[in-house]
Amino acid sequence: MEVAQQNTSASHRIALALVWLTVASGAIVFTEPAPFDVCALGLLILLPALGLVRASRGMIAYIALTLVPVGSAFFAILAAIDTTRALTHTAVTLFLTLISLLLAAFVAKSPERHARLICSGAVAAGVVAAGAGLAGYLRLFPDAYDLFTLYGRVSGTFKDPNVFGASLILPAVYLIHLLLLATGKRKAVAACALLLLVLGVLLSFSRGAWFGLAMATAIFAYFSYLTAGSAHQRMRIVFGVGGAAVAGALLVFVALQFDVVADLLSERATLSQSYDEGPEGRFGGQVKAKRLILSHPFGLGAQQFDGFYHMEEAHNVYLSMFMNAGWLGGLIFALITTATCVLGARHALMRSETQSLFLVVYAAFVAHALEGFVIDLDHWRHFQLLLALCWGLMLGDALSFSSMRKMVHSPPRHAARAFGVAARVPAHMAS
Repeated sequence: MEVAQQNTSASHRIALALVWLTVASGAIVFTEPAPFDVCALGLLILLPALGLVRASRGMIAYIALTLVPVGSAFFAILAAIDTTRALTHTAVTLFLTLISLLLAAFVAKSPERHARLICSGAVAAGVVAAGAGLAGYLRLFPDAYDLFTLYGRVSGTFKDPNVFGASLILPAVYLIHLLLLATGKRKAVAACALLLLVLGVLLSFSRGAWFGLAMATAIFAYFSYLTAGSAHQRMRIVFGVGGAAVAGALLVFVALQFDVVADLLSERATLSQSYDEGPEGRFGGQVKAKRLILSHPFGLGAQQFDGFYHMEEAHNVYLSMFMNAGWLGGLIFALITTATCVLGARHALMRSETQSLFLVVYAAFVAHALEGFVIDLDHWRHFQLLLALCWGLMLGDALSFSSMRKMVHSPPRHAARAFGVAARVPAHMAS
């Protein structure tokens, strides 16, 4: 019996290590499939086999709803001009969706432990990507600049500076969260890592990433202050987040002393670029997309707008989902995103063991949901990861709350046990 338990424990540790490695490998996206995809294939088999997922009724409903846009996208392939391209894109969508759903069930199994494991892997990925990007920008070794930058913008170990910059939002906010808790050497390490990530976002020269990091930090600070249990905690949040903001501002000031940074920053720091305007620009493309959506209720098929109807993608994930998956798929995708934002705000105010951690992933998700209005992010691995974290924590905490309610209202013969648990029931459940 002991040998079996030891083997199970060892297999669980291996599975947890593979989850961390999968998330950390998300830093490297030079090729398709990426290392993340290869590692994730193993998780699809390993996690369910070891019982490291939790499929409650809420999770099953979420899974069923999330698969609707994917099914609609496969149906829309019938209307595609280039069926091979549409099928390839939709197959990737299905794979990333399955991984996201798997990780959501994984987080729901042990919300605090598993969510922190994933966030830790995200920090490692961010440090690797930002470190490589900085090395390239500073030309620290031969060919580094060509390898880790694109058009003078840091792309790190990603193919696109916009995706690289956005990928650093979750680990950056998580490091701010750790700074509010850590002391001594750990605090210094977290601060250094955070400065590296902020510098990476700055040098990506991605307007979406700049906005996303600022928005996520503001949301995290607001909810953290709102839910703080004491005046001392609120003051710590004010000084902690304020200190991080000042340090970030100083970092930007130092970077602006270099002409190459200042010139590109002034060029990028505008609401619109020359390629955004005109009928063939980004905004003109979105007008075309809206007309096509109205005339094609079942969709065009994935990746058809670019090339056949316009020079580039719509740069709006919500419009793209309507074109990729028709009215049904587009509406369900928008519904899931909106529900995550609305229900997440409610959940953020609930007292739970994972509340401070949920604020991190919720803030990062809302920033991405807003950025989705100016970019296509449905195939961003870290966006799918944020969906998994949000729903895994919400549904996992809901199961814990439900268990507490049952124990609190248990029959008299279990009164001693019930009262023992009742003391730990969140305040919002007392009514």
